[in-house]
Amino acid sequence: MTRAILLAALLALGSAPGLAAGRPSGHPQIPAAIFTDPAPDKAHPPRMEVLHIPSGGVEINGVAYLAGGAGPHPTVVLAHGLPGNEKNLDLAQAIRRAGWNVLTFNYRGSWGSPGTYSFEGNLADARAVLAFARSPANAQALGIDTRRLVLAGHSMGGWVTALTAAQDPELAGAVMISAADMGGRGATPGARPIVVKAMAADMESLAGTSPEKMADEIIGFSPRLSFNAAVARGLVYKPLLVLTSDDGFAPGSDKLVKAIVYDGGQRVTARHEATDHGWSGRRIALEAAVITWLQGLPSAPAR
Repeated sequence: MTRAILLAALLALGSAPGLAAGRPSGHPQIPAAIFTDPAPDKAHPPRMEVLHIPSGGVEINGVAYLAGGAGPHPTVVLAHGLPGNEKNLDLAQAIRRAGWNVLTFNYRGSWGSPGTYSFEGNLADARAVLAFARSPANAQALGIDTRRLVLAGHSMGGWVTALTAAQDPELAGAVMISAADMGGRGATPGARPIVVKAMAADMESLAGTSPEKMADEIIGFSPRLSFNAAVARGLVYKPLLVLTSDDGFAPGSDKLVKAIVYDGGQRVTARHEATDHGWSGRRIALEAAVITWLQGLPSAPAR
């Protein structure tokens, strides 16, 4: 891509409706699923199922929010952050009202899931949940349309989403919400004390680890497991929604979006909202952006 073409692409990224580089004004129309219950279907009512998902020699905890109506249904796998105090279950419920299933899960060693917590384990757990959803028996039991499987994640879960989706060509799309690039946090010389302090604030609900272990893991895999060029190339042909907020992490996501565009990507949509890391003041905007984007996806992933 020549410099002129790249500049034009980046300018288009900033000016196109709904894209983040220009920090656009305006918001998507509010989908009815945000404020309207679906029509009752006594034969196929919405329901919730508790899941036990094999990963790393244990079974991690999960919950499936299953849409009403005859299936199979398109499905979102929703990954929480570190430690995951905000699990975005209001988003999960809204997505379900829009006719999608949502599978949520807790990583190994977090929130009562057995095993030892680690960042490498988080990535493996996400892959395990996708494999679980794609299993013919599970897909049939849960009414999952495996051709329309989307991975979404908030904060650290956005990092899990980016790295996992970049290596999974079968996904129909991916959603990053205020993604925190964990692989980039330890790249600065002398970062360990800062990272240890940051990890110490996230120890509730985590088992088998410590702030020091977590910091050393982050430093050890930087920049191998960051928003690097390989991740951008893996996302070039993937429908991708990137949502950022005023939490300090937006530059990392913006850089990834620009790298995808530089490599020729034309399927990335980005939006910035003036809110905190948990989207505390923009929950409806979050739900509207995600549901509107999901409803615009094709019926099967591009090959």
